Amino acid sequence: MTGRRPDPEVLLARVREEERQAGRGRLKIFFGASPGVGKTYAMLEEARAKRRDGVDVVVGVVETHGRAETAALVEGLELLPRRPVEYRGVTLTEFDLDAALLRHPGIILVDELAHTNAPGSRHARRFQDVEELLAAGITVYTTLNVQHLESLNDVVAQITGVSVRETVPDSIFDRADELEIADLTAEDLLERLKDGKVYVPEQAARAIDQFFRKGNLIALRELTLRRAAQRVDAQMRGYMLEHGIRETWPAGERLLVCIGPNPASTRLIRSGKRMAAGFNADWIVVFVEAPGLRISASDREQLARNLQLAQELGAQTVSVGGLNVAAEILAYARDHNVTKILVGKPTHARWRDRLFGSVHDQLVRGSGDIDVYVITGEVDEGRPLPPPVQGRRAPLPEYGWAALILALCAALGLAVFPKYLSVTDVAMLFVLATGLVAYRYSRGPTVLAAFGAIILFDFFFVPPRYTFAVSDARYALTFGVMLAIALLISMLTLRVRAQAEMARERERGTAALYAMTRELAAARGLPALIAAATRHVQDTFGAAAAVLLPGPGGGLAAPGDDKERSVAQWVLDRGQIAGIGTDTLPGARGMYLPLVTNTGTIGVLGLTPSDPKPRRDPTALPLLETFARQIAVAVEREVLSDRMQREQLEIEAERLRTSLLSSVSHDLRTPLATINGAASSLLEAHNIPNETRQELVRSILDESQRMNRLIGNLLDMIRLDSGSLQVHKEWQSLEEIVGVALIRLEERLRGRKVSVALPPDLSLVPLDEVLIEQVFVNLLENAARYTAAGSPIDVSAAAVDGAVRVDIADRGPGLPPGEEERIFDKFHRGVQDAASGGIGLGLTICRGIISAHGGRIWAENRPGGGALFRFTLPLSGPPPAAPPEA
Repeated sequence: MTGRRPDPEVLLARVREEERQAGRGRLKIFFGASPGVGKTYAMLEEARAKRRDGVDVVVGVVETHGRAETAALVEGLELLPRRPVEYRGVTLTEFDLDAALLRHPGIILVDELAHTNAPGSRHARRFQDVEELLAAGITVYTTLNVQHLESLNDVVAQITGVSVRETVPDSIFDRADELEIADLTAEDLLERLKDGKVYVPEQAARAIDQFFRKGNLIALRELTLRRAAQRVDAQMRGYMLEHGIRETWPAGERLLVCIGPNPASTRLIRSGKRMAAGFNADWIVVFVEAPGLRISASDREQLARNLQLAQELGAQTVSVGGLNVAAEILAYARDHNVTKILVGKPTHARWRDRLFGSVHDQLVRGSGDIDVYVITGEVDEGRPLPPPVQGRRAPLPEYGWAALILALCAALGLAVFPKYLSVTDVAMLFVLATGLVAYRYSRGPTVLAAFGAIILFDFFFVPPRYTFAVSDARYALTFGVMLAIALLISMLTLRVRAQAEMARERERGTAALYAMTRELAAARGLPALIAAATRHVQDTFGAAAAVLLPGPGGGLAAPGDDKERSVAQWVLDRGQIAGIGTDTLPGARGMYLPLVTNTGTIGVLGLTPSDPKPRRDPTALPLLETFARQIAVAVEREVLSDRMQREQLEIEAERLRTSLLSSVSHDLRTPLATINGAASSLLEAHNIPNETRQELVRSILDESQRMNRLIGNLLDMIRLDSGSLQVHKEWQSLEEIVGVALIRLEERLRGRKVSVALPPDLSLVPLDEVLIEQVFVNLLENAARYTAAGSPIDVSAAAVDGAVRVDIADRGPGLPPGEEERIFDKFHRGVQDAASGGIGLGLTICRGIISAHGGRIWAENRPGGGALFRFTLPLSGPPPAAPPEA
């Protein structure tokens, strides 16, 4: 072999991915460079072929655009009716997602993946509808043009001059199970346009002059083929990695994209996606929030949109804090083995770089082996960049306090100068006052104090006093040094304050999370746990909170109206965040997060903000998701604890029940009463007719046999529970054992046709003759008890996979749904059991005996009506050879 063993971590990741994909539908995308290349036509052709093969195919939505050959392919396929939507007095028709989920076909056709749904729909975009269909296990065929890929949106706009608003995240494209390219040369597509096979003649003429120019079509075709080639290359590298074909897997490129709260960052993100795809690199989008800087609500919403766009394109998003933006970026890059950094060109005035330093210059000088790429950041629709983020504006009282401190300092200096203090001492006093202002107040009052200190020092203490004139030129240097020291001290003080504020902000989130986790760990009982969780979420995020758990039927008992309840139920079913501030069901009043654990989604965390206007905070959502994860773990722990307690109680109850049944049983009294009555009649009555005497004797015999079976079942069950049941296997013939069982039940089976079908070449089976005979007796008696008199019973056997399988079937009412496993539980009795007698141990004993033989027993409903009981007995080696005849 040329390859090596596959990496266990890779295999584990592959197994986890397969488990995640289990039960999901498959996604096939018909990919093309532009409208008219034949994507929908190819999709319909394959759908018809699948239908001929017997696959259940349904057309969810297909746009023919008036093309006769496309419409002809739709004919004969099942078509879901579209859902009407009223919007501004106009009735629109949209894909009916609920009807598709209810119909649940094998394959559904959903054309135009990038389509934007009408307002009022469950999802804003059609690709979100497709995601829900896939999660429901439905395979989806869909179509997509290259200009609708999010990462290529601005590239297509630059080539064609047309900005496409409807885009699809690249993550959807990359997760597709199959990709089929509908390819057509530019010349052939233009010919189709002229022939009216794409648009009507008037539209075709305009399209040729605008979007469908030959150069545009060639460029779009190249983009299509390149993007498809990248996907194929990724699949090939994944295959090589999984199978360990390469001896080593070197660390790949890693790209770090630096963004801010402005629209120009969208270009950086899209460029980063393309660069990452070109370098086959992982990529991270980072935002550095400097402490003490003011970010408006609109900027935070723009930042949240930027981070969401990065996540949709497959990036890892990170927010970090620090005073020096360049240092934080480089530190993060080195900690995460980043090889390339992507930033936008500066848009501010050059003097700001000279005065405060350039982030780009610091990045380039400090990057070392890391490559730094600087690209242009353009804003959509000519929207200007927001102004540079400024520090928070100081209130007017802070300036007053700064002036008062300087005045007090001057008054103190005048009181002791020159008797006790020299000019130098007074200068130090003013530096101290400036540091005090910097310690207490913000940047504006600090700068005022620095310059005010120079003015007061010059006016009151530098000769000639009480003028701004300076007799000695050396004082100019004193003023400069004094101002520099004051500004440096104030800057360092402000930096320490900013760092402390940032640490306090992080500490508040960490402390809130720690406090909740500690209280959840100490909570006893689900109600107390839920109350603690909701209280901490409300205190931290300032919104009404509720933890919603599913009831016995799987539905949520959510407060509020039906709309909010349906949103919460959707989150529980899909395991995705939805509601206000998200792109899924944004019309809801609350935000709903799934409580996800290793076993699945166990509940929903709902928040209803006091402000009905949705605002996105990129720093709050990660903390809220962390809260949801901790609550989910705590709820799961409590649920498992309750379940364990119930199981422990059931075990104790089972032990008590076994102890009681070993001494007395209610079901023993009935046969005893019958025997007692019949025996008394025989003793006390005289001249009893012979027929009556025979009937009384037969009753005594029948009831004594019944009592013997009940006692035998009880004793057998006790032996099974105690583990004292001994199995003595010998090679026996099943035909003989079946015959003995039928003889024992001859009276009970009288009037029934019992057919026995055992193959003549069926080998001997290693078994305990007495125990397996009891299994046949219990199963046959069970069949006679629950079927009408005279109905047939079939007994058969066959050799299967190293074992012998025995079938005992009847034509009774069969098994109720969900009872196939429960009927083997100890003391399980249905409605029929109560009427027909029995204590619910016969089938339990059968399972115990078969398990002791190393076999398996199960029950199922018989086709055509009735119940079918099956058990297997393993064959351990060949049977012994028969002794030779004399």
